[in-house]
Parts: sequence; C-alpha cells; structure tokens
Amino acid sequence: MSANESGSTERVAPLPIHAAREAATHVGLPDYLAEINVFRVLLHRPALAKALYHALDPVLLHGTIDARLRELVIMRVGWVTGSYYEWGQHWHLGPMFGAPSEDLAAVRDWEHDDRFGPVERAVLAATDVTLAGEAITDDLWAELGEALPQEVQRVELVVLIGTYQMLSGVLRSLRVPLDDGLAVWPPDGLAPDA
Repeated sequence: MSANESGSTERVAPLPIHAAREAATHVGLPDYLAEINVFRVLLHRPALAKALYHALDPVLLHGTIDARLRELVIMRVGWVTGSYYEWGQHWHLGPMFGAPSEDLAAVRDWEHDDRFGPVERAVLAATDVTLAGEAITDDLWAELGEALPQEVQRVELVVLIGTYQMLSGVLRSLRVPLDDGLAVWPPDGLAPDA
C-alpha cells in the first residue's frame, strides 16, 4: 500500500492502467475510465465499476440540471462529507463545465456568500438537508420548484445528491488516491472540520 496525497494509506491499490483497460473493455465500459483512480479501484470487480458508471452517467454526463449548478452540488457534497477525492476531481472538472473556481470555493460557506442567488441557494440548501439525513421540506420543495421548474430536474437533483453522497462514502472508506496532478483541498489546502 502507498500513501495517497491526503496523507492516508490507500486500502486498495488502483489497477495498473493496462489491466484496468482490459477489465473495462471486458464489461463494455468506455476506455477513458481506466485512467481514473476511482474506476481503477472498482475495476478489481468490473461489475461494480459498471454499476457506478451507469449511476453517474445520467446525472453527470446526460443530466437536465445546468452543469454549473450540478458542479456546485457535487462540490458541496465533497466538502460536507470530507471527500478530498470528490473535491479534488471536481475542482479540476468544474471549470470545464462552466463553474468558476471562485464559485466552487464559495460552496464551503455558501450561506454567507452573496455570489449565490435564489436558484443556487435553494439547490445548496436541499443538498445540505439531504446530507444531514433529513427529507426536503415542503417549503424547500416549493423553492426548488422556482429554481428548477421541471419536475424531472428536481427528481434528478435528489438522485444527484444521493449518488454523490454514496460515492463519497466509497471513496473515503477505500481511501482512493487522487489522480496524478490533482491537489488536496484546492485552492488553499484547507480541509473541512472533521
């Protein structure tokens, strides 16, 4: 086992890329997944990697929610749950999806940041409520109706939050190491309070 960039020891080493590619191809997954550490770990059991891909694809790559808003949700999940992997990956990916670094960093204390309007605030509040193990209230659901007018978007939001919450638990328990070139808790190295 080797130490990852968070300072903890990974529990399951990522497969070498050639072995990960072979496993991905065997179960019909896109080749590029073999280069991402979370999939390189899960490809030890290819059916699990395939299940994760099929859970993420509809909300990450083919969703109905604005990509910037989606990235804010994922970053908030990563921050609240203490997932350095989710935070580091989406710090890198977020700007590619139209979420400026300043917005990503601001989700750490979104309630006190005036950069977020009613849409972002409703979505981030729903994220926090869900992560706290509570159900979204009727009042908050009504706010979400204003923020995300299509019912399918609200359903997708709840699934997005739950999927990334589950993924965060997997990443933290397996101590999946950050992919090469990614920093721990960018932009400033500050981690959430334990």
